[in-house]
Amino acid sequence: MTTPVLDQLLPRVEVRDSFMAYRTAGDDPDAPVALFLHGNPTSSYIWRNIIGAVGTRARCIAPDLIGFGQSGKPDIGYRFTQIADYLDAFIDTLGITSAYLVAQDWGTAFAFHLAARRPDLVRGLAFMEFIRPMPTWADFHQSEQARATFQALRTPGVGERMIFDENLFVERILPASISRTLDPVELDAYRAPFVARSSRRPTLQLPRELPIAGEPSDVYRLLADAHAALRAATYPKLLFAGDPGALVSPAQAEAFAAQLHDCRVVHLGAGHHYLQEDHPDAIAANIVDWLEERHDD
Repeated sequence: MTTPVLDQLLPRVEVRDSFMAYRTAGDDPDAPVALFLHGNPTSSYIWRNIIGAVGTRARCIAPDLIGFGQSGKPDIGYRFTQIADYLDAFIDTLGITSAYLVAQDWGTAFAFHLAARRPDLVRGLAFMEFIRPMPTWADFHQSEQARATFQALRTPGVGERMIFDENLFVERILPASISRTLDPVELDAYRAPFVARSSRRPTLQLPRELPIAGEPSDVYRLLADAHAALRAATYPKLLFAGDPGALVSPAQAEAFAAQLHDCRVVHLGAGHHYLQEDHPDAIAANIVDWLEERHDD
């Protein structure tokens, strides 16, 4: 098997018993911080075509969550709360005291949880393809086939084979959830963190952390609380939607935004889950305009 092409070597900081890598853009010390949070099985690499433009209005910081990208892969269970703890330590290590959060997929769950616990940190939230407590499996995903795949991932033994033997998330779910075709260099960059079988554990655990039908109960409860806090929050919000979307349809995005204070919906057009790969310019331009509107905040 050919070794995948590595992305550029990123700076990193020691975090707890490991380290986290991150990429940056924008060097104005007086500009607000924009903290970009990725999902599964990606990394800060997914923001590569966005943070450069946003860096004209903000100091962009995009970490690789623990276990992902070029960050360390400590011997932990990669439960939601564990990854959140490392993210908290990363934020504190870099001295981030105020930030706009930009998030997708599991990044939204970490952003919602962070905002509920540390509301003084958050100046605004831009998000897409978000995770929320889902009362039934019918509430998860636009595709019945995808629901069956994720149910299999949560099945002991079956999920291990799908991830450890087949590297399913990187080889199949990721490219199938992008409208355009990733070129070989891009796909290799996504493969690189998960060459070793043992390195794939986070991509198996996070599907098992999805709050569906009350399970797992602790994550379901935490995200229910985080969403309650989100509905009460008055900071500005920007919600991107693809068509048909994956976790979130255009109609679901509109209905969700209607429950929130100061939430604008941007319809990007054709797209599934990893909207950053299909619409980087539109996402960046809308975030820049949104930040510009708040330059005196």
